[in-house]
Amino acid sequence: MRAAVLHEIGQDKLEVLDDVEAVGFGPGRVRIRVRATGLCHSDLSAMGGVLPQPAPFVPGHEGAGEIMEVGEGVTDVKPGDRVVVCWLPACGACPACKRGQTELCLAGFMNAGTPNFRRPGGDLFGMAGTGTFAEEVVVDARCAVPIPDDVPFDIAALIGCGVTTGLGAALNTADVEAGSSVAVIGCGGVGISAIQGVRLKGAAEIVAVDPVASRREAALKFGATKAVSPEELGEAKQLVTGGEGFDYVFEVVGRSATARTAYETTRRGGTLVVVGAGALDDFLQLSMFELFFDEKRILPSMYGGGDVLRSYERTIALWRAGRIDLTDLITHRVPLAEINEALDQMRTGAALRTCIEI
Repeated sequence: MRAAVLHEIGQDKLEVLDDVEAVGFGPGRVRIRVRATGLCHSDLSAMGGVLPQPAPFVPGHEGAGEIMEVGEGVTDVKPGDRVVVCWLPACGACPACKRGQTELCLAGFMNAGTPNFRRPGGDLFGMAGTGTFAEEVVVDARCAVPIPDDVPFDIAALIGCGVTTGLGAALNTADVEAGSSVAVIGCGGVGISAIQGVRLKGAAEIVAVDPVASRREAALKFGATKAVSPEELGEAKQLVTGGEGFDYVFEVVGRSATARTAYETTRRGGTLVVVGAGALDDFLQLSMFELFFDEKRILPSMYGGGDVLRSYERTIALWRAGRIDLTDLITHRVPLAEINEALDQMRTGAALRTCIEI
């Protein structure tokens, strides 16, 4: 089968190969025919070494497709079922799951260390234990979440990561108060989803911040009341909040520099929500005095900060009701053979989300 492979961490291009085999099928596992997958910035981060990921590997973790085969003991799905790939499945038995914090379950991360592809040259890993830049993938059955027949594969793929992360940051983690002022720093697919989430919660002012003009224009269409470049953020803070700072600021970039800017843009007693996935060695500096004196809440948001399965269901319900727009989040479409074009679209900021049609 075909798959896009990164041979070494740090390379900026993928090689599309025809000699890759999805392996690991057996009890408790399923084989999925991938139909659509989104390109998430986390894929680029893994390719560049910002996020830890064994190599060589098949990127992609935001996918949807059809069940081809189920292993012994699998009862929740059957061949022919349409599913979204969940890269962080909950085991249901660990302390985090028992506390209801299923997004903190570590069972899914254990999958990332086991190769789930093979080619004549040796084993390959899958991004976050999945690897959806491939025609087929074998994963734990808990990674295959059934979706209704009326949800297209491209929409379902977005729900698998970016939309769930952005919406959840607003709805679950921050639980934004109606009438509040909000700034969202970073307006790719996740940031736009956060904007839609805070709009749903009734935020009065939503300022989108991004260096790319096309993304700022898109943010206005998705619910932002104002869109500015990073250089204009200080002026927007003064104009919208009288210089006090925003009630909520979402950092959706994953860098300490932007997190520091976000902290300084948050009002005293306000809330900074850290959504972006950053590097292990990128440290945010805060003084003990400002932490005490400003009383700003700093809330990290992992995969939307809530029960993933419930979040999927909620997102589908909101999409069906026309309360959120997922179709226009997909600004580009390319076949798997042109995956490197999609990488360029992500790097330049030209795309909110590129759908890889497989």
